[in-house]
Amino acid sequence: MTDAGSVDLAKAAVAGAVDGARDELVELSHRIHGTPEIAFEEERASTWVADALAKAGFDVEHGVCDLPTAFTATAGSGTLTIGICAEYDALPGLGHACGHNVIAAAAVGAARALAPLADDLDITVRVLGTPAEERGGGKILMLERGAFDGVHASMMVHPTPYESVEMPCLAVGQLRPRFHGRSAPATFPQDGINAADALTIAQVALGLLRQHIRLDERIHGIVTGAGDVPNVIPHEATGWWSARAATTEALEPLTDRVRACFEAGAVATGATLSWDEVPPVYSHMEADVELGELYRRNAVTAGRTFDDDLDPNVAGSTDMANVSLAMPAIHPLLSLDCLPAVNHQPGFAAAAVSDRADGAVRDGAVLMAWTAIDAATAPPVRQRLLGNPATYATRSGGSP
Repeated sequence: MTDAGSVDLAKAAVAGAVDGARDELVELSHRIHGTPEIAFEEERASTWVADALAKAGFDVEHGVCDLPTAFTATAGSGTLTIGICAEYDALPGLGHACGHNVIAAAAVGAARALAPLADDLDITVRVLGTPAEERGGGKILMLERGAFDGVHASMMVHPTPYESVEMPCLAVGQLRPRFHGRSAPATFPQDGINAADALTIAQVALGLLRQHIRLDERIHGIVTGAGDVPNVIPHEATGWWSARAATTEALEPLTDRVRACFEAGAVATGATLSWDEVPPVYSHMEADVELGELYRRNAVTAGRTFDDDLDPNVAGSTDMANVSLAMPAIHPLLSLDCLPAVNHQPGFAAAAVSDRADGAVRDGAVLMAWTAIDAATAPPVRQRLLGNPATYATRSGGSP
């Protein structure tokens, strides 16, 4: 299928299939939104998404990569394998304030619309149910454990207040300091070592450090524990901090400087410092330019309007970035037209089940499927992708 007429017919069939299933897809989006589940606990959401694909004839494997809420779903047996990523985890305390319900439903819509065309397009459609994007690095774990092996190109869409082919993305690493002091009555402070003081000193050092970092770097975090009652010197204090930088390479020295601030707190107070386990590093993103251009053309055809003057200081982080280093990948943004509400705010959780969000489910599904059709039927693109099957360990060196 390479002539324009056949491609147009395929795209029309995809749009018709998505529109025919629109009510079901929107219901799935709303159901996930109404039952938010946090990282690695997405039992209902992952099951609902997988069941929607099994109903359409996909071969579903649950609990892949030793992750109970991860799955793969496959249709077709063509030589070009297109991966479509579905996210469905929520934020603690905020529910679906990042719109992963929209992402999951759009992935189902795109995959189901492509499946009947798989033989004609000579493609395999593989949906990857990826848990814990918000704070667990599910895609990174699935990359390392082989779920993406053999995928030639991967894609997903993400709702935001903006429309863009590429997501401005920073690499991010996590630090979880734990200070150990010695408790004592507050009336006998000389007998204690105040772990909370160590954390306070670290935060002062971090505040001073911010003057000396690059404009494209970020340091932010929270105190997760610092004592229980005011009349006892805290013997333990804990926190969770993130450091972000423009590239994975630039992140390492920044993280070292942040770590030194916590070490300073320990030195100043006599507390000891240990580090709790953290998720893997989320890398910077290298979105595939050619696939992105195919997506852009399709989005314009569908009537989407891009925010080409997007503020360069608007940036996030995602484990889809690690996928982009392992294979050609795109992560376009779909506008919900919801400003001043932005991702990770309560207002965005409300926007994620708005009429605009329901339209994003439909458009996201259609645009991913159309982009897959273009990639499969344009010989130069197809041949390039066929030369790049993902083998994470050899292409990216494993987890950063």
